[in-house]
Amino acid sequence: MSTDSTNQAPLVSHLVELRNRLLKCVLAILILFIGLYSFANDLYLIVSEPLRLLLPAGSSLIATEVASPFLAPLKLTFAVAVLISVPYTLFQAWSFIAPALYKNEKQIAIPLLISSIFLFYAGVLFAYFVVLPLIFGFFTTVGPGEVTVMTDINNYLNFVLKLFFAFGVTFEIPVATYLLIKAGVTTVATLSKKRPYIFLGCFVVGMLITPPDIFSQTLLAIPMWMLFELGLIAGRTVKVVVDGREEENAA
Repeated sequence: MSTDSTNQAPLVSHLVELRNRLLKCVLAILILFIGLYSFANDLYLIVSEPLRLLLPAGSSLIATEVASPFLAPLKLTFAVAVLISVPYTLFQAWSFIAPALYKNEKQIAIPLLISSIFLFYAGVLFAYFVVLPLIFGFFTTVGPGEVTVMTDINNYLNFVLKLFFAFGVTFEIPVATYLLIKAGVTTVATLSKKRPYIFLGCFVVGMLITPPDIFSQTLLAIPMWMLFELGLIAGRTVKVVVDGREEENAA
């Protein structure tokens, strides 16, 4: 057998394994979607509660498109299925790459994997219980008194899902910061010196991925900066080699 054929065999087996794991992830999402579909309207009521509780008397959510009463809960059910499947999806990704890792790398990767899942869900919950009530409490009181608030259910869902995703990803900043320091891409001292620029960058990112208002931008930027600081604290536990000796990665 030629050398090329020998090299291709492992590649093909890896691609087959990757395909199988992706199919398992898709199947898991599909099963969750089917199981949750009968609760689609209930799920929408839960997600819309932060706004519904703050709507003035006589106001309500409305559907401006014919298919919205059907499509909006359907879209939410799929999003919830994807959200619930995140741990299983990450487990499949971990199972695929774990054989290529050394023992010490696995010892680091497992806590990072668990913390990533926890932080993502923490970001979503923070958006739902803290950010949405604050945003809607502000928006529903600053408009002209003669204007009746009537929010379309599909536009509301798009707004909320965007915030959930933004805060879920944002809460991964401590893990990302730690990995950059651990990989030697940067150091705690370097990041500490660039703190003013990172603080400004948090507001720029908040402006780009949140609705166009300073209120939402600030509610995302401040947690981003605090999570970056948390990543710096974790990064100080990483050891660096200086003149053959291991020292703490301190600023």
